[in-house]
Amino acid sequence: MTVVPLRFQIGARTLASVSRRLDRIALSLEDVLTLRVPALPDGAGDGYLVTSLPQALRGRIEAKGRIVAERQCYTRYYTDLSIGHAAWLSSLSGQARSTLRRKSKKAVAAGLEIRAFRTAEQFDSFYPLARMISARTYQERLLDAGLPEDSRRVATLRAAAARDELRAWLLLIAGKPVAYLCCTAQGSALRYDHVGHDPAYGELSPGTVLHAAAMAALFEDRFRWFDFTEGEGQHKRLLATNGIACVDLLVLRPTLANWVVVVALMGFDGLVGRGKKLARRPVMARMVRRLRR
Repeated sequence: MTVVPLRFQIGARTLASVSRRLDRIALSLEDVLTLRVPALPDGAGDGYLVTSLPQALRGRIEAKGRIVAERQCYTRYYTDLSIGHAAWLSSLSGQARSTLRRKSKKAVAAGLEIRAFRTAEQFDSFYPLARMISARTYQERLLDAGLPEDSRRVATLRAAAARDELRAWLLLIAGKPVAYLCCTAQGSALRYDHVGHDPAYGELSPGTVLHAAAMAALFEDRFRWFDFTEGEGQHKRLLATNGIACVDLLVLRPTLANWVVVVALMGFDGLVGRGKKLARRPVMARMVRRLRR
């Protein structure tokens, strides 16, 4: 059981958060694909956060009188690595293939170099360079989702490398580390765990270029799937072969405090959702563009 911040977010920006002591029940990709219904263990905290529950199982969670609230809805994307690199490329849209070629060509012209890491000793070389990149990313500044710094989590990554359960890559431009990708194994899947790039090089799309190169290598590796984990994203849609509709559920004890939190979260999320729909209208979109200038 951990203290989980329930965030009031607009995009990547957190406006406020309320903490609750929750058991986090995260379904693996294999759980999702086999439609496994998770059991909620007995707990003394505020409840549970169930992530990546297939929408088809939404009504099969045994709530037992608890408050159940949908926190977010998204597609859990993944790539079937058994089809081979050529078939994967063919599965992408013509526009996607053209985008990858154009971005890769631009990065090569700028002095592209890609390095791969997998052993514990190689991780020792990878980590300090990747940490320098991570410190400059929005994932770390806004989402608290950068490459970990604390020694326990770093040791966990190194131990995964020692078991041949880690794959990592760096992209360098003219010898300077610009983007990183660090993935760990979960069963037959390799997870999209830690990723980031130096925003100063954003025009070169280094994250996309690096991931495309990593995917080419993974089709020759031992993994069955590449798991893009929870959440949406254009990058995931571009490179995935499949996806399954999922939800994250809050399952909370029916206390007054928890009811207040749920009502506030649902009300806020509803307002943000309506705001996004309104912003997509042509008149509002033009106003937003003018404000950004």
